[in-house]
Amino acid sequence: MPTTRTAQTRWQGSLTEGSGQVTLQSSGVGTFDVTWPSRAEEPDGRTSPEELIAAAHSSCFSMALSAGLSKAGTPPTSLETTAEVELTPGTGITGIRLTVVGTVEGLTEEQFVEAAEGAKAGCPVSKALAGVDITLQASLA
Repeated sequence: MPTTRTAQTRWQGSLTEGSGQVTLQSSGVGTFDVTWPSRAEEPDGRTSPEELIAAAHSSCFSMALSAGLSKAGTPPTSLETTAEVELTPGTGITGIRLTVVGTVEGLTEEQFVEAAEGAKAGCPVSKALAGVDITLQASLA
């Protein structure tokens, strides 16, 4: 059965001088300030669409990798995943770097990298972002 999650942004003003707030409506966990400078310069306590994409991608990838490892009989003890989303003003999102370090009993480094590549390919967020170059660095702790 499909699920739908909702976020809403209220924006006021021009792109460069304006500001907004994005509210995570489905979970109700918070409302976060967003501005152009927080996107193209320094965050200064505000978020950006790219940071939100990074959060979605790192969590989705971790879930996909955990599921794949568990299905293969080697569930992870822990996975530490970082997603870095690069924005080039005037061009758009130009790359995403996933880095994962896992603690998994019974796997070689090569097997872990293979599982991570499979998770990258199968992760729903990776699929949604297929128009962007996504790189992966995977290693065991």
